[in-house]
Amino acid sequence: MENKKIMVCDDDQGILDVLQMLLESEGYTVITEINSTNLIKEIINNPPDLILLDLWMPIMSGDQVLKAIRINERISHLPVIVLSASVDGDHIAITAGADGFVPKPFDLDELLIKIDNLLLPEKVN
Repeated sequence: MENKKIMVCDDDQGILDVLQMLLESEGYTVITEINSTNLIKEIINNPPDLILLDLWMPIMSGDQVLKAIRINERISHLPVIVLSASVDGDHIAITAGADGFVPKPFDLDELLIKIDNLLLPEKVN
């Protein structure tokens, strides 16, 4: 089986580094993007199998990015998990079209289970 590709967008380099190490140790190919305004172009140029998206980022927020993904026919089908420390982040994420939500600080096992459920539905967790 070919490695599944996950694109992670967060404005915190530390979170990008931790998620990249974690996901690569699980066998995923990881692409990180710190600038939310570049994300749509990156997704189109190098389509991932799943996107992890921070909700609160400067210039273009995660829910704005997610809405742009959902209206673009080329990429609207991609599963997106939103990460956020916001108390109402789950509501914002689902309203914007997210396939899942994980609160920050996130539990790594919970995050991996949500990723596996979207990418590897045949895998029993």
